[in-house]
Amino acid sequence: MLLFGHAPIRVSASRGVTLMLSNTCHCGAVQIEIPRPPESLINCNCSICRRYGALWAQYEVGTVRITGHPEHTVEYIWGEKTIKTVRCVHCGCVTHWEPLESSGGAKLGVNVRNFDPEQIGDVRLRRFDGADTWKYLD
Repeated sequence: MLLFGHAPIRVSASRGVTLMLSNTCHCGAVQIEIPRPPESLINCNCSICRRYGALWAQYEVGTVRITGHPEHTVEYIWGEKTIKTVRCVHCGCVTHWEPLESSGGAKLGVNVRNFDPEQIGDVRLRRFDGADTWKYLD
């Protein structure tokens, strides 16, 4: 693995180069690798997301690598019990959410607040009404 800034470059079996963006929770116990910068970010106003202050990027399950999970994380499941929100047990940073049941094409959310802003770049911010309508507000 070669490092370019904070982003590891991985050489795939087909000898192509795949860029993986990598960062950690505050203490470093949980490392998150995403396959590419997000296409958009989601600012959700549901009761838990607004308290976390998270900005979510969604990726297909299986395309994100999370190291230190579950040995350094704790999960929170609430409401309709469709997802679990995960945080580091040491520093408390919310790292991601996962679906409780993942089927083909299922998504998971990565809290990009754990990444350096220059890694993510300029990305469209979408406001999502998770509190009432379950619709995007833009």
